[in-house]
Amino acid sequence: METPSNEALDFRSEFLRVLRSRRSPEVPLVAECTKPVEDPVFQNDVPSTEALESCPKENINNLKEMLKEENLHLHTEAAEQGRLPLLILSLKENSEERRPAIVFMHGTNTNKEWLRPWLEAYASRGYVAIGLDSRYHGERAGTKTAYRDALISSWKNGDTMPFIFDTVWDLIKLAEYLTQREDIDPKRIGITGISLGGMHAWFAAAADTRYSVTVPLIGVQGFRWAIDNDEWEARVNSIKPLFEEARIDMGKSEIDKEVVEKVWNRIAPGLASQFDSPYSLPVTAPRPLYLLNGAKDPRCPLGGLVVPLERAQKAYEETASPGNFKFVAEDGVGHEVTSFMIKETSDWFDKFLKQGNITSY
Repeated sequence: METPSNEALDFRSEFLRVLRSRRSPEVPLVAECTKPVEDPVFQNDVPSTEALESCPKENINNLKEMLKEENLHLHTEAAEQGRLPLLILSLKENSEERRPAIVFMHGTNTNKEWLRPWLEAYASRGYVAIGLDSRYHGERAGTKTAYRDALISSWKNGDTMPFIFDTVWDLIKLAEYLTQREDIDPKRIGITGISLGGMHAWFAAAADTRYSVTVPLIGVQGFRWAIDNDEWEARVNSIKPLFEEARIDMGKSEIDKEVVEKVWNRIAPGLASQFDSPYSLPVTAPRPLYLLNGAKDPRCPLGGLVVPLERAQKAYEETASPGNFKFVAEDGVGHEVTSFMIKETSDWFDKFLKQGNITSY
């Protein structure tokens, strides 16, 4: 078992301090049964699930009948957004053997129901597959502008962290819940996600060692590097109403790097400094980490990953686990998830969670 480095311990301590700084009172960790969502909320056009549907699955004729479905609300804090909606799929089995589990995170403006093809594929292969709605998405979105409105409110009031950090708090609480379940092996819990969900997976793994294997898809980037090198526009445009509001409040005629930096510092303190990828990726070592991006993704420019990748590789070498770290930028691909990424993710999880290659960290 590897002893966490002082850097990793310091990172987690400071990150948790920031997460707790805008938190409502804690509540008992209780999971309540709820009903399936019949009409899930999409805050933009519904993305294609073609890549998700390419995920390897067992050939089970009556798969849907063989699946156990749980719809739950997990209480993560006292505030209204502290009710975390979960969709959990697993095979109906009489065995008492604990199974590996994987948490799946959706992207901006979608929801856990969109993830269903991905969840079903993993459940068919013996995993406990967990989808959830991130903050102000899905069941947590009262309107189709809920996420945008929350981002703007965070900029104006500074009392919440809807961009990445509040959902990472939920994921820490979710890890606590999953390790208590009798059907899950607490040492074999993975996490993955797409775009915003990839960022959630990246930071959750940095914050909480109970996530033993991590595969962020098209999410990992260098926020500070993007500001310093004027490569921030594509990321900003993905949530542009927030930055337009900040521009107006700052009396600017256009969004510039000063606006970008002030917004990140306000809504996610430390995102472009001490918690950025050069610092948050290395602390995941020696737990298996596979980063998958598009080589032409303007939201995650490769130039911003040079230093983070070097530091991460060094951390894995220093923990005698260089084979536990991998990065691939798929040629010719922009900000999209491909069937190649979905298959690579599947193989990585099977290698470390199903084939006995995971150890205690």
